[in-house]
Amino acid sequence: MLSFVLRVALLAILALVYFIGASLLVGLGQRPLGSLPPADQGATLAPLLSFCFLISCVFSYFVLRSRWTGWRLIASLAAAFFGVGFVLSQSEALVFLTTQMPSEQLWRVVLMGAILAGLFAPTAVAVLGKLRGVKNVASDRRAVPAAREWAWKLSAIAFAYLVLYFAFGYYVAWKNPAVRAYYHGIDPGSFALQIRSVWVTEPWLFPFQVFRSLLWVVFSLPLIRMLKGGRIETALAIGVFFAVWSSMLLVPNPFMPADVAQAHLAETLWSNLIFGIIVGGLLSREQRQKSLPGLHRVPMNGVRTIDGKSGSSMGARKAR
Repeated sequence: MLSFVLRVALLAILALVYFIGASLLVGLGQRPLGSLPPADQGATLAPLLSFCFLISCVFSYFVLRSRWTGWRLIASLAAAFFGVGFVLSQSEALVFLTTQMPSEQLWRVVLMGAILAGLFAPTAVAVLGKLRGVKNVASDRRAVPAAREWAWKLSAIAFAYLVLYFAFGYYVAWKNPAVRAYYHGIDPGSFALQIRSVWVTEPWLFPFQVFRSLLWVVFSLPLIRMLKGGRIETALAIGVFFAVWSSMLLVPNPFMPADVAQAHLAETLWSNLIFGIIVGGLLSREQRQKSLPGLHRVPMNGVRTIDGKSGSSMGARKAR
């Protein structure tokens, strides 16, 4: 237990170093013109370290519970880290922060995410001792969903994401006056009127969020497939993985006031947690059994039997 805690602590410290180094490398350490006043370094470092610790805990769990090792595991973690942590978040910024955040800054954040994913994933696998390992072929057998099953599950996921996105966005975030002032919007008075307003003024937002819901699936599917656990464990693990990225809003940034960030933290933390549980639960597949009940098995003496018990050949049975 002590060894695990020390490894997670080491991973968190390395993640912090990576974050600071990558941000400086892409030019995010400079204060943009017209941005909010910068917070003091102490106020920024503490929440950033907390974020790195939470990310390290979650990724450590996936590494230790993974059936995969080596570069396959590294690639899956890197894709999930970059995709969920930066592609999905910055796609929202690209749409909603056009006046608050320069596009150049957005692409710098994406570049930083790519660098971090390339550094953090192999570090996590190495620190936790999963660079090498013996692959259990039998344990890697998972039933592949049919096309019809994929269709209804992805449709359910997209619908669930739309409901969660707009419901939490309205009741948790948009009800906050600071959020409405930040985005220069108004509260029409009810959730139904809000949806109607979006449908009239921004109808593209619905297919855009459906597309984002599918990106959540793409980036998390390798994690779902590599976990050893059953459906419940996988659902909870993916829920926590989706939700943990919201803790990045704890870190002060020059483009979003603290009260707005806190509102979005409450909004995305719970909505992403629920959404991740849905995704993990729907897409989790139980491991295939090595042999199905009632099929022929090969006992130690090489004679095939029906009931799985070692027995004599058919000729020997007749001799009885």
